Amino acid sequence: AFGIAHDEILIRIDGFDANSTFKTEVNRIGATGTVPFLIDTSVQDGHDQALIITDTLSIVEYIAETFADHAIWPKDRAMRAKARNLCAEMHSGFGALRQHCMMNIGPDLSRAGALIWRDHAAVRRDVARIETAWADMLALSHGPYLAGDFCALDAYFAPVVMRLKYHSLPVTDQSQIYMAKMCEHPAVRDWVSGAVASAEFLEFEEPFRLSANDPEPV
Repeated sequence: AFGIAHDEILIRIDGFDANSTFKTEVNRIGATGTVPFLIDTSVQDGHDQALIITDTLSIVEYIAETFADHAIWPKDRAMRAKARNLCAEMHSGFGALRQHCMMNIGPDLSRAGALIWRDHAAVRRDVARIETAWADMLALSHGPYLAGDFCALDAYFAPVVMRLKYHSLPVTDQSQIYMAKMCEHPAVRDWVSGAVASAEFLEFEEPFRLSANDPEPV
């Protein structure tokens, strides 16, 4: 999104058990055993190793500090504070949406989404809070992105946009406009096309895909 040169490492998921190839590889790279992570080979960590950052908020702040000439965060102080606050809420919250609507770019998960929406009040509450937060930011910034120009806040909510989009969860017209704008952004388009191109179906990871014999939600 900001034209910062970088290389991506693709680690395929074969499971989440401690002895899975995925966990073995991730644990080899970072102490937390989680993704994503940032490796800066131009900086040493004090142990003669490349600097590795394994938390998304820390990654964003490190990038903003390293590339201060890019508007990673909004320039306006108040808007920047609100953007950081909302990123922190996203970082630690919306557990029901994460649990029941796993991010899966590509497939039509609308039937599963309808069942999830019907059966899980916590998901409905998460979506309501997200929409309230989006509406507040858009009212202050006047769009088209949450803080005006595309920034770290939008990148943070890109996975949420994908959860809402592919599960076809009901959202307001304003949210739909913002989601469409996000999907049109060149960086988001590249991210989505890359995800689709590298996708492989893993049954254990996608129990929410319904078969043709499952009843339609009421």
